[in-house]
Amino acid sequence: MNGNRQLLTTGVTALAPATWGTTYLAATEWLPPDRPLLAATVRALPAGLILLAFAPAVPRGIWLWRTLVLGTLNIGAFFYLLFVATFHLPGGIIAVIMSMQPMFVLISAAVVLKDKIRVTHVVACVLGSAGAMLLVFKGTVVLDAVGVVAALSGAICMAAGITLTKRWGRPDGVGLITFTGWQLVAGGLVLLPFLLSVEGLPASVTGINIIGFAYFISMGAVISYSIWFHGIARLPALSVAFLSLGSPIVATILGYVFLHQTLSVLQLVGILVIISAALLAQPHTINPGRRRARASRAGDDALSEPNPPTTVEGRRR
Repeated sequence: MNGNRQLLTTGVTALAPATWGTTYLAATEWLPPDRPLLAATVRALPAGLILLAFAPAVPRGIWLWRTLVLGTLNIGAFFYLLFVATFHLPGGIIAVIMSMQPMFVLISAAVVLKDKIRVTHVVACVLGSAGAMLLVFKGTVVLDAVGVVAALSGAICMAAGITLTKRWGRPDGVGLITFTGWQLVAGGLVLLPFLLSVEGLPASVTGINIIGFAYFISMGAVISYSIWFHGIARLPALSVAFLSLGSPIVATILGYVFLHQTLSVLQLVGILVIISAALLAQPHTINPGRRRARASRAGDDALSEPNPPTTVEGRRR
């Protein structure tokens, strides 16, 4: 991927977590309170069905269980845990806990994808967490254990989902819309029995609730996850993980604009630190001069090599 295309892909992919930064505000203002299973299921299942209506297909063979795994990690479990955390913790605390996600991706990518851990990656992880803490620091807060466990588990789920999505890719001939729809439907179907047996359906919903559900289905799932999986397919796993740190930035700005929260100099420094960490984690392309030099050296090496073998084994290579 050349530099301009990589930059464009990175910028577009960053729009997905920017959209997710509205989750805390939208969930607390528009959705029925303390119903994480309802919020997660309605966000996932209808969105997946909408996408599959445009590009219908059914996963086959090994992709039956792979889709179930990815749908559970990326969608079902993650949505549920995120909404549990949202209803139990301030948005800033969730952001701090979720900022650990790049570190989880760094470790899982090294184990599963055999990606090399570089010093810059570790530094970027530390900067990302430090920036998130600066962004949301408001002195002493009371932590809800349920919310903390949910947020931490959600960060682990997302990290595992990113890594496995990168590891498995997409099946041949399956487009992005279909692949995204599979995962949203799988995640929604995993949640549906728990919704019906644990929370049950609400006796009534308000007009504001309907607006909230429509927003989470469209922007929070159909559009954002199509963008997200497009980015995962084209960028390194760790680079994508760091883009998720855009969520607390958007959440902080929305809190300032709509909830009349403060935006201090310390928080502005946190935003700059997070952006620096994300940029540090992005892959650096080779400049044209170095690329031409490498190509020239490769050509010289090829000219100096002996003639390739003419055996059957040589032709197979």
